[in-house]
Amino acid sequence: MSVGTAFHSRTEPHNRKMQWREWSGYFAASVYADFHDIEYNAIREQAALIDVSPLYKYEIRGRDAERLVDRVITRDATKLKVGQVYYTPWCDEAGKVVDDGTIHRLGSASFRWTAADPQYRWLKMNASGLEVEVEDISESTAALALQGPLSRAVLEAATGESFIDLRYFRRRAATVAGIAIDVSRTGYTGDLGYELWVAADKAVELWDAIVAAGKPYGIRPAGMIALDVVRLEAGLILLEVDYTSARHAMNSEQAYSPGEIGLGKLVDFDKGDFVGRRALLDERRAGGPRRRLVGLEISWPDIDAMYNARGLPPSAPAVVDRSAIPLFDTGGRQVGRITSHGWSPILKKPIALASVPAFFERPGTRLQAEWTVEARRGRVGATVVETPFLDLQRKRA
Repeated sequence: MSVGTAFHSRTEPHNRKMQWREWSGYFAASVYADFHDIEYNAIREQAALIDVSPLYKYEIRGRDAERLVDRVITRDATKLKVGQVYYTPWCDEAGKVVDDGTIHRLGSASFRWTAADPQYRWLKMNASGLEVEVEDISESTAALALQGPLSRAVLEAATGESFIDLRYFRRRAATVAGIAIDVSRTGYTGDLGYELWVAADKAVELWDAIVAAGKPYGIRPAGMIALDVVRLEAGLILLEVDYTSARHAMNSEQAYSPGEIGLGKLVDFDKGDFVGRRALLDERRAGGPRRRLVGLEISWPDIDAMYNARGLPPSAPAVVDRSAIPLFDTGGRQVGRITSHGWSPILKKPIALASVPAFFERPGTRLQAEWTVEARRGRVGATVVETPFLDLQRKRA
């Protein structure tokens, strides 16, 4: 049975249509407004608040905290400085991704770890023989994403200090209305943004303070539907949609290495040993990952023609479709699948993430995607493109 997050008493009144979904045992708003476009626009043009408290969160402390982190993740934890944040995957012994998330270095011997799936048992198993404490802080720590081009102005108004010097994937402590928070320059929108980490019993006070500071900037809460659209535009992957966790895979075809989901650059073979390293070395020696995650632009004229053939006006997918859709080469042979697709309001075109054999990863490669109109299947053109689809300089500025 789902329960409300620490922010629920503030998010619930905004959700007038009671459109909730389940996220890790919590209620998460699908959409607050009558339609998600106004929330999408807040993220892309103003400032938006997104309750991301259902993320699993762990604090790792002790003399061997760095050794544990380095043993598990594919990146070099010894290079992660205090005040810095890593985005990284971590793998099982077969080199298949268990999950992906962020690692925040809080001190010389302390880290905050975030993940989409529970990781406590995995961390404890890998902590064998190390002098380290792993604490599950998922319930005691709330998280609020403040995203959008005006998010820095809102944060500065709320804290009374400048954040121009907090660079991309960095973090530091701050206070809002006397409330101690940790601010990280991170997010899941591909835009300028921050994530605010706060003790759960102070969450409501933080919400009120941020909303008050954000009123002159048109701040509003945004739900999961709008978040799904912006993360697709940013080319960001979603667990159990764009790839399956090795923990949940029913067979080898459902398990993915980092290189198969676009995270190969985050594997550091020059650091010490880590879980999955030998298997990933074997993959590299064999010529690299056999599958790749690519971006696709889907032909709108082809979609329009399918609707026109049935005497219907064209219809763009308003929300991100997470169902698998077959992909074919130009000869009609099925070669892969679309994992996420939808309409980009800012790019004015349908876009998708897709898993294809390595042979088809080159930008400009022509493919065909299955498309259904009025229960009749057809095929439309799809072209491989670089991701992210939308690369906003302000997210790093």
